[in-house]
Amino acid sequence: MLVLRRLATLVALLVGSVVLLRGRLLTWGATPAEAGMRLPGDQLLPRADLMATRGITIAASPAQVWPWLLQLGQGRGGFYSYDALENLIGCDIHSADRIVPTWQHLAVGDEVHLHPEVALSVPAVEPDHALVLRGAISATGDQPSAPYDFTWAFVLRDDGAGTTRLLVRERYAYLQPAAAALVEPVAVVSFVMTQRMLRGIRDRAERVGR
Repeated sequence: MLVLRRLATLVALLVGSVVLLRGRLLTWGATPAEAGMRLPGDQLLPRADLMATRGITIAASPAQVWPWLLQLGQGRGGFYSYDALENLIGCDIHSADRIVPTWQHLAVGDEVHLHPEVALSVPAVEPDHALVLRGAISATGDQPSAPYDFTWAFVLRDDGAGTTRLLVRERYAYLQPAAAALVEPVAVVSFVMTQRMLRGIRDRAERVGR
C-alpha cells in the first residue's frame, strides 16, 4: 500500500507539473486579465477547444507597431521569428527589417500565406488595433480535410503610457476526434515561434520609433 501511495503521489506531481507548464506556454507574456478578456476574432470560433494568449509590451505607439503586422506573411514581411526553422519545412520565409509600402495593404477576404501552399484568410482588419486571420490547417496542407479550424488574432492595446501591448491569440476548434493529438504539439511549437515573433516585432518597432 505504501508503494502504491508513493506511486500515486508521483503521478499526481508529474500531472500537475505538465498542467502548470502547459498553462505557462499558452499564456506567455500575458496577464491573467488579458488571457481571460474577449478579443477581436473570438466570435468566429465561439466554442474553441484550446486557446492561447501571449503578449509583450512595446515602447511605441499602436500606429508605429501596426505596419509590421500589416506585412505579415510568406512572400511578404515574414513572421519575424526563426526563419531558419520555418524554412526547414519549405516555408520560404524572409523576415523584413523595414516597412515596405507595397505590403501595407490588407483587406477582408485577402490571404496571408504561412507556406507557399498554405494560406489563411483575413476576416477582420481594424487599423492600428486588430488583424485577424483564419483557416483550417492540416499537417499536409490539405485544407478540406483539416482536423481543426483556427483563428489567429493580433491585437494592439494602447496602455496610455506611451507604450503598446501586443496580444496574439490562437483559438482552435476540433473538427475531428484526433484533432487534439495534433493540436497539442502544435501549441508547443507555436509557443517557441510566437515568443520569438513578439520580440522580433517589438525590436523592429522600437528601433524605428527611436
